[in-house]
Amino acid sequence: MTTQGPSSAAPLSAADDRQWASFAHFGNIILVVPALIIYLVFKDRGNLVRQESKEALNWTINVTGLAVVVSIVNSILSFIPIIGWVMGLILTALLWAVLIVNLIFAIMGGVKVSGGGSYRYPVNIRWIK
Repeated sequence: MTTQGPSSAAPLSAADDRQWASFAHFGNIILVVPALIIYLVFKDRGNLVRQESKEALNWTINVTGLAVVVSIVNSILSFIPIIGWVMGLILTALLWAVLIVNLIFAIMGGVKVSGGGSYRYPVNIRWIK
Protein backbone atom coordinates (compact mmCIF):
# COMPACT_ATOMS: atom_id res chain seq x y z
CA MET A 1 0.00 0.00 0.00
CA THR A 2 1.30 3.43 -0.89
CA THR A 3 0.76 6.48 1.20
CA GLN A 4 0.01 9.75 -0.42
CA GLY A 5 0.43 13.20 1.05
CA PRO A 6 -2.55 15.38 1.65
CA SER A 7 -4.26 16.39 -1.55
CA SER A 8 -4.70 20.07 -2.10
CA ALA A 9 -8.12 21.40 -2.95
CA ALA A 10 -8.87 22.37 -6.51
CA PRO A 11 -8.34 26.03 -7.42
CA LEU A 12 -11.44 28.18 -7.55
CA SER A 13 -12.84 29.42 -10.82
CA ALA A 14 -12.65 33.17 -11.39
CA ALA A 15 -16.36 33.55 -10.57
CA ASP A 16 -16.09 31.49 -7.38
CA ASP A 17 -12.93 33.34 -6.37
CA ARG A 18 -14.75 36.67 -6.70
CA GLN A 19 -17.86 35.31 -4.96
CA TRP A 20 -16.00 34.03 -1.87
CA ALA A 21 -13.94 37.23 -1.74
CA SER A 22 -17.14 39.30 -1.66
CA PHE A 23 -18.65 36.96 0.98
CA ALA A 24 -15.63 37.70 3.21
CA HIS A 25 -16.51 41.41 3.14
CA PHE A 26 -20.25 40.89 3.54
CA GLY A 27 -19.53 38.52 6.44
CA ASN A 28 -17.97 41.39 8.38
CA ILE A 29 -21.51 42.48 9.16
CA ILE A 30 -21.55 39.77 11.85
CA LEU A 31 -17.89 40.38 12.78
CA VAL A 32 -14.92 38.02 12.84
CA VAL A 33 -16.17 34.47 12.21
CA PRO A 34 -17.12 34.53 8.48
CA ALA A 35 -13.96 36.30 7.32
CA LEU A 36 -11.80 33.97 9.42
CA ILE A 37 -13.46 30.83 8.06
CA ILE A 38 -13.27 32.04 4.46
CA TYR A 39 -9.61 33.00 4.88
CA LEU A 40 -8.65 29.65 6.42
CA VAL A 41 -10.61 27.51 3.96
CA PHE A 42 -10.07 29.36 0.67
CA LYS A 43 -6.78 31.29 0.98
CA ASP A 44 -4.82 28.68 -0.96
CA ARG A 45 -7.45 28.23 -3.65
CA GLY A 46 -7.60 31.70 -5.20
CA ASN A 47 -5.54 34.89 -5.28
CA LEU A 48 -8.48 37.28 -5.01
CA VAL A 49 -10.10 35.45 -2.11
CA ARG A 50 -6.74 35.35 -0.31
CA GLN A 51 -6.20 39.10 -0.73
CA GLU A 52 -9.76 40.19 0.05
CA SER A 53 -10.45 37.78 2.91
CA LYS A 54 -7.18 38.86 4.54
CA GLU A 55 -8.19 42.51 4.20
CA ALA A 56 -11.68 41.78 5.58
CA LEU A 57 -10.24 39.71 8.43
CA ASN A 58 -7.80 42.44 9.41
CA TRP A 59 -10.63 44.98 9.52
CA THR A 60 -12.95 42.77 11.55
CA ILE A 61 -10.20 41.88 14.04
CA ASN A 62 -9.91 45.61 14.76
CA VAL A 63 -13.68 46.13 15.07
CA THR A 64 -14.20 43.01 17.20
CA GLY A 65 -11.28 43.93 19.45
CA LEU A 66 -12.69 47.41 19.93
CA ALA A 67 -16.12 45.98 20.77
CA VAL A 68 -14.61 43.66 23.39
CA VAL A 69 -12.55 46.45 24.97
CA VAL A 70 -15.52 48.83 25.10
CA SER A 71 -17.69 46.11 26.66
CA ILE A 72 -15.10 45.41 29.37
CA VAL A 73 -14.60 49.11 30.13
CA ASN A 74 -18.38 49.63 30.23
CA SER A 75 -18.70 46.78 32.71
CA ILE A 76 -16.08 48.35 34.97
CA LEU A 77 -17.54 51.86 34.65
CA SER A 78 -21.04 50.62 35.53
CA PHE A 79 -19.91 50.36 39.17
CA ILE A 80 -19.04 54.07 39.36
CA PRO A 81 -22.09 56.25 40.02
CA ILE A 82 -22.95 59.09 37.64
CA ILE A 83 -19.50 59.72 36.05
CA GLY A 84 -19.13 56.04 35.16
CA TRP A 85 -22.64 55.87 33.81
CA VAL A 86 -22.14 58.95 31.65
CA MET A 87 -18.83 57.61 30.34
CA GLY A 88 -20.55 54.27 29.70
CA LEU A 89 -23.22 55.99 27.62
CA ILE A 90 -20.55 57.82 25.62
CA LEU A 91 -18.62 54.60 25.01
CA THR A 92 -21.81 52.80 24.02
CA ALA A 93 -22.58 55.55 21.50
CA LEU A 94 -19.02 55.24 20.17
CA LEU A 95 -19.43 51.48 19.84
CA TRP A 96 -22.68 51.89 17.92
CA ALA A 97 -21.01 54.40 15.60
CA VAL A 98 -18.17 51.94 14.92
CA LEU A 99 -20.65 49.12 14.23
CA ILE A 100 -22.59 51.32 11.79
CA VAL A 101 -19.35 52.28 10.02
CA ASN A 102 -18.46 48.57 9.94
CA LEU A 103 -21.81 47.80 8.30
CA ILE A 104 -21.29 50.49 5.67
CA PHE A 105 -17.71 49.44 4.88
CA ALA A 106 -18.66 45.75 4.74
CA ILE A 107 -21.38 46.44 2.20
CA MET A 108 -19.12 48.76 0.19
CA GLY A 109 -16.36 46.12 0.15
CA GLY A 110 -18.67 43.29 -0.81
CA VAL A 111 -20.28 45.26 -3.63
CA LYS A 112 -16.94 46.49 -4.97
CA VAL A 113 -15.38 43.01 -4.98
CA SER A 114 -18.45 41.31 -6.43
CA GLY A 115 -18.27 43.84 -9.26
CA GLY A 116 -14.72 42.77 -10.07
CA GLY A 117 -12.71 45.30 -8.08
CA SER A 118 -10.67 45.26 -4.93
CA TYR A 119 -11.41 46.99 -1.62
CA ARG A 120 -9.08 48.40 1.05
CA TYR A 121 -10.57 49.49 4.36
CA PRO A 122 -9.45 52.95 5.46
CA VAL A 123 -7.65 53.16 8.81
CA ASN A 124 -7.05 49.42 8.97
CA ILE A 125 -4.34 47.93 11.17
CA ARG A 126 -3.14 44.95 9.18
CA TRP A 127 -2.46 42.19 11.72
CA ILE A 128 -2.15 39.47 9.08
CA LYS A 129 0.44 40.33 6.44
